[in-house]
Amino acid sequence: AHNRFVEPMINALKGGEPLYVLFYILAIIFFAYFYVSIVFRPNDMADNMRKYGGFIPGIRPGKRTADFINDVMTRITFVGALYLIVISLIPMILIGGIHMQNLPFIGGVFDRMPTWVTHGLGLNFYFGGTSLLIVVGVAMDTVKQVESQLIMRHYEGFSRNAKLRSRGPRTW
Repeated sequence: AHNRFVEPMINALKGGEPLYVLFYILAIIFFAYFYVSIVFRPNDMADNMRKYGGFIPGIRPGKRTADFINDVMTRITFVGALYLIVISLIPMILIGGIHMQNLPFIGGVFDRMPTWVTHGLGLNFYFGGTSLLIVVGVAMDTVKQVESQLIMRHYEGFSRNAKLRSRGPRTW
């Protein structure tokens, strides 16, 4: 079962290894753009803006508006993906570090890096980067759903400077 080609690949894809980190980063970028492409439709947004009389100053309605929205979303998604990468890599670095010294030909360059980057701090985290992203995403979605339920029932809920209103006069 031990193959001289398979074993080095398995070792290179272990957590904290540079190839693992590279694939992790690429997966975060891919899924950020994938999610945005599914959730936001620039053509639909441009059509809705035109239907309801909205416009972007200096941009012609229609295809140019859709292209502008797409360009802006692409840039915002890139910045958001970088943020997600940083948030996801912090626990990985703090727990076990990124083993850059194992890179062939350039491993010696990283000898000057602080040891906490290459070997980690050995902290016991109960949540990794991916878990944090999932927990925060679910929490934000839950808050959004609760707010929409409150609005639907004519409460002000979590809105700024708002307090829950009662349904009627107090009888006590």
